[in-house]
Amino acid sequence: MKVLIVYCHPSKTSFTYRVYESFLKGLQDAGHEIAVSDLYEMDFKTDLSEEEYLRETYYRAELPVAEDVRMEQEKIQASDAIVFIYPVFWTEAPAKLVGWFDRVWTTGFAYSPNPTMKTLDKALCIACAGKSLESLEEVGEIRAMETVMLGDRIRDRAKEKEMVIFDKITHWDEDLREKTEPGHLQKAYELGCKF
Repeated sequence: MKVLIVYCHPSKTSFTYRVYESFLKGLQDAGHEIAVSDLYEMDFKTDLSEEEYLRETYYRAELPVAEDVRMEQEKIQASDAIVFIYPVFWTEAPAKLVGWFDRVWTTGFAYSPNPTMKTLDKALCIACAGKSLESLEEVGEIRAMETVMLGDRIRDRAKEKEMVIFDKITHWDEDLREKTEPGHLQKAYELGCKF
């Protein structure tokens, strides 16, 4: 299977980066073909230009897209599955990943009129959160994240879609973090192996 990973974190020393490395190793060990868009490393431009805004607002699919956007769309079209790996910032993905969707999910590609984006076999969102799953569930944050990522952004663009949240990765409680990390990293590896 050809898998595109869209990775979004500003630090290579982060837990999220270790999750990315573990998941990637699992994919490699399972024999998948892998492409990676590391949004910070690429310095991916995330703000819509006025030209892009007007193209999207008026559904002007006949107008060209920027070269960096076209390249991301080509990566998607060449893939069977897409995986997003990112930290949770204020119940959301980082602004850079949100901007990736703003610019790459264009009219005529990801939505009307006549979208050309292929339906992917799988979409997986791996989010790393400081809070516990219980805390995220209690106030409805998990539901909100799933609604935005799986319901709105992925929608019917993949046959299967899932969100996995690695919780309790906070610097407020280093002992808890140290106990939690190994299990999460093992699960990330296994997710890659079973993908």
